[in-house]
Amino acid sequence: MSRSVIDHLNSELATAQVLALNAKRYHWTVTGPHFRDYHLRFEELYTAADGTVDELAERIRMLGGVPIHAPAQIEAQTKAAISNPAARLDAEAMLKEALANEEATIALMHEGIELANGAGDPGTADLLTRFVQTHQKEAWFLREMLG
Repeated sequence: MSRSVIDHLNSELATAQVLALNAKRYHWTVTGPHFRDYHLRFEELYTAADGTVDELAERIRMLGGVPIHAPAQIEAQTKAAISNPAARLDAEAMLKEALANEEATIALMHEGIELANGAGDPGTADLLTRFVQTHQKEAWFLREMLG
C-alpha cells in the first residue's frame, strides 16, 4: 500500500489522540453554571474521538505500517491544536478550541478520503468516510452550544 496513505493515517491517529486528550481535559476542568451539561458533552466528545483511535491504528497495521504511539510522535504529527496545559480555559474557550479542532479533523479526513481513493484503497476511504460523519456531528453539537 502507498506509504502516503499510511503516513496520512498516522497523522489521523495522532490527531484523534489529541482530540481525546483535550476532551478529557475539558471534562475534568470545566466549571460554571452549566457544569453538568458541559461535563457530559465533553465526555461524549472524548468517547467519539477515542472511539476512532483503535480502528485507525488497526487500519495502519492492515496496510503494513506501524501506528505511532509515543507522545513525541503524536505531538509532531497531529493536526489538532494541543491545549496549553498552563492555560485556564473557561467553558466557551473550551467549546471554541474543540470546534476548531473538529473542523481541522474534518478537513484532514476529506484529504485522506481523496488520497485513499487515488491510491485505490476503498477500505481506508470507507473508514474515513464513516469517521468524518462522527466528527461532523460533534462539530454540529459544539456550534449549537456556542449559539
